[in-house]
Amino acid sequence: MIAKLLVANRGEIAARVMRTAHDLGISTVAVYSDPDAGAPFVRLADEAVRLPGSAPSETYLRADLVIAAARATGADAVHPGYGFLSENAAFARACGEAGLTFVGPSPEAIASMGSKIEAKALMDAAGVPVLPGATVTDETDLAAVAAEIGFPVLVKAAFGGGGRGMRVVHDAAGLEDAVSGARREAASAFGDGSVFLERFVVDPRHVEVQILGDTHGEVVHLFERECSIQRRYQKIVEECPSPAVDDALRAELGAAAVAAGKAIGYTGAGTVEFVLDQDGKFFFLEVNTRLQVEHPVTELVTGLDLVELQLRVAEGEPLPPSVLGARIDGHAIEVRLYAEDVPAGFLPATGTLHRFRVPPLKGVRVDSGVQDGSVVGPHYDPMLAKVIAHGRTRREAARTLARALRQAELHGVTTNRNLLAGILAEPEFLAGHTDTGYLTRHDPATLGASPGGARQAVAAALAAQARNRRDARVVPEMPSGWRNVGRAPQRVTYTLDGETLEVAYSLGRSGLRVTVNGEPLCGSVRLLSASPSLVELEIDGVHRTYAVHPRAGVSYVDSPDGSAALAEVPRFADPDAATAAGSLLATMPGAVVRVLAGEGDAVTAGQPLVVLEAMKMEHTVAAPADGVLSDLRVGQGDQVDTGQVLAVVS
Repeated sequence: MIAKLLVANRGEIAARVMRTAHDLGISTVAVYSDPDAGAPFVRLADEAVRLPGSAPSETYLRADLVIAAARATGADAVHPGYGFLSENAAFARACGEAGLTFVGPSPEAIASMGSKIEAKALMDAAGVPVLPGATVTDETDLAAVAAEIGFPVLVKAAFGGGGRGMRVVHDAAGLEDAVSGARREAASAFGDGSVFLERFVVDPRHVEVQILGDTHGEVVHLFERECSIQRRYQKIVEECPSPAVDDALRAELGAAAVAAGKAIGYTGAGTVEFVLDQDGKFFFLEVNTRLQVEHPVTELVTGLDLVELQLRVAEGEPLPPSVLGARIDGHAIEVRLYAEDVPAGFLPATGTLHRFRVPPLKGVRVDSGVQDGSVVGPHYDPMLAKVIAHGRTRREAARTLARALRQAELHGVTTNRNLLAGILAEPEFLAGHTDTGYLTRHDPATLGASPGGARQAVAAALAAQARNRRDARVVPEMPSGWRNVGRAPQRVTYTLDGETLEVAYSLGRSGLRVTVNGEPLCGSVRLLSASPSLVELEIDGVHRTYAVHPRAGVSYVDSPDGSAALAEVPRFADPDAATAAGSLLATMPGAVVRVLAGEGDAVTAGQPLVVLEAMKMEHTVAAPADGVLSDLRVGQGDQVDTGQVLAVVS
């Protein structure tokens, strides 16, 4: 029996594991880095041990420190969550040597799947369909091997996942650079730069099967999940069951997944991932020897708690009848809520989350690692929460989840919320026609555009006017909006998703007159009430209420139109804030991992100059035009903030 469980992870998965452990009467221990000292999962644990430092390599990837924390607190088991050390066979082995129960598969099972190259060979021998591919070494003739496999090919990290260390190559010209870039990214993210080539199936469905094994030799599957909608090879929408899988295909996928699990003697919860091509044929991708991020959709349709089952299997119990006789009930959809700037190419975003509230709708579950006041930094994955909805049908689940996202109050950090809500209401998605090319056919910026930006800007301006009147120290009895030049409107300018919105309004005996960018807002606008935090407008006969939350020059507006973060443009620009022409700015906070040119060098348009890394992803800053690198302000290893000048091209 497990008495005290150390959770070797952070954020939402640490909290999620602890909640189940507490329900089972198990005490918990958290480990935390310096940036996570005030995180909710730390307070949720019964005890917590600090891992000094910020970077994962100093903290959550230090197996010796994690095991020392378990010993110091008297923990007798370790749950690794997902990511970090969860698929590290050496860590699982070290836990066993320290007398700790590792909540997961055996070190041998993890090791057998740790290398995707060896995993493919093992699955091929077990009769599981695999894609043709080849390992890359220093002696590999890349062009010849790729030609034999057939373009397009996928360059893929042998260790790790999450889209890191992956490149798609369509012809021989870009192959060498793709292999070099994938090797660097894989080495940074996983500590091993090994990569391999594999035939790339164009726009397949990504379908995975949940498996569960016990220590008595039983391995079963708990149906499939569809995870096709991805950005940067990372899933953002997952569902169970897949709209493309019928009973016959489900049986085939399940049998292949069980064969994969039995081939490696699997125990605990794991996932066998496949690609499903246009003809309905499936091919093995990998086995994730851990709990998946998207496990809640399986839990909601089966009524099972996969973490509870992990813990019971780790205690030696056989799989219960509820698992052996599991059935699919309804449909569940999960979205991953990230702190990221979608129009800017999904760049990670940082900042303080001033408000985090998702409405408690029926059938909606929120697995979160943040709360009001949480700081989102550059050190870890930018996922804030998983929001999941369960319904009788797929459309019902999608509709409920979309409403929960639209009504959520997410203030202080740029998120992908509008994109997720847009996907859930998009006709092709609702028809079930999803594949990994979905976000190439549908522009993410368009899907995630705020539908009521102009109306929200007007509400923000009127709330600001009410706030100014409330705080006025001179002639406070003066009616709001009074001007001694009666015909001149008041003006305020906002930016929203890269668009400028200039609101001009006046309040007189005839009511409210308002334009946005010089155009009337609509046929008729009537101001019903305005306070610093709430504005009620009747627009063309329709009454809408806008909640406004101002913070540090940004007005967060939540309404039936959706939500928007409107940044007020200062009326008088600060001359010290101007940047020189040709300045290259950091588009995200992170570390400078490479500087590819020197001060005084002649450069050409599009030439890479600086490479930044944030949250294990690389971003290249290139020269905007031909010229000379006249000013280089950063060096390798420097930490930079968003908007910081990196270099100047003259």
